[in-house]
Amino acid sequence: MKYLIVGTGGVGGSIAGFLSLAGKDVTCIARGEHLRAIREHGLRLHSDLKGEHVLHIPAYTAEEYQEKADVILVCVKGYSIDSIADLLQRAATPHTIVIPILNVYGTGPRIQRLAPGVTVLDGCIYIVGYVSGKGEISQMGRVFRLLFGAHRGTDVSRETMEAVRQDLTESGIRADISDDINRDTFVKWSFISAMAVTGAYYDVPMGEVQKPGPVRDTFIGLSRESTALGEKLGIRFLEDNVAHNLRIIDALDPHSTASMQKDIARGHQSEIQGQLFDLIAAAEAQGIDIPTYRMVARKFQ
Repeated sequence: MKYLIVGTGGVGGSIAGFLSLAGKDVTCIARGEHLRAIREHGLRLHSDLKGEHVLHIPAYTAEEYQEKADVILVCVKGYSIDSIADLLQRAATPHTIVIPILNVYGTGPRIQRLAPGVTVLDGCIYIVGYVSGKGEISQMGRVFRLLFGAHRGTDVSRETMEAVRQDLTESGIRADISDDINRDTFVKWSFISAMAVTGAYYDVPMGEVQKPGPVRDTFIGLSRESTALGEKLGIRFLEDNVAHNLRIIDALDPHSTASMQKDIARGHQSEIQGQLFDLIAAAEAQGIDIPTYRMVARKFQ
């Protein structure tokens, strides 16, 4: 199958690198100096799981790409979704599946509205990956897990999803087909919100969240409040969600930081709307008490 990675940042670049190393047919969409470096020197991958590699992967701007893809993995930031609607319509065939992998909840249905007629699934990922230089991606730690699946009413064959899962697994990515992608994307949103907001609020790496104390207590408070929102929305958690969030945070490289935290520190546009303020708005709409979220929000308003 032909894979198109839309957004070659930490997540997209890591997926592209792993697929390429396994000999899969993969093309990247990137822009600016990052794109130029990939074209001129290859995609440089520094990976705790795969080691050091320079990968010569075809790379285009969204406007340049005129081919068709079997699987489109959307790895852009939440604020860029509207800008890729034309690309999705142009690159998709009647058999193409689109799998968004973002850090905000409700992405699949949002993209489906932007690209009617295209088969859009949903997905989420657990990874520490970031752009460490122009044309350069770093993947940290031993965690690299991707879940994807179809929302109710989306017509896609199990065989197609299994073929994607097998390709990802052969590439060294722990891939699973979700039986409830609405639940799993909410669980990821709960985790990444608590992780990114805690890191940004205190301006600390994850090692500080792993230690007992006020930083960890803030992470726990945020996790409890987002879990309460999920329960109100009818999410059926498979386990204690706060314990799940703590288990994931404790497995991360202690030197790692969330991409939203990095963007804020550099003065770049960030996903703070989707990871902080959208969750607050959703909680307020459901009448959920969120004192920890209100506390941290005051720093960023």
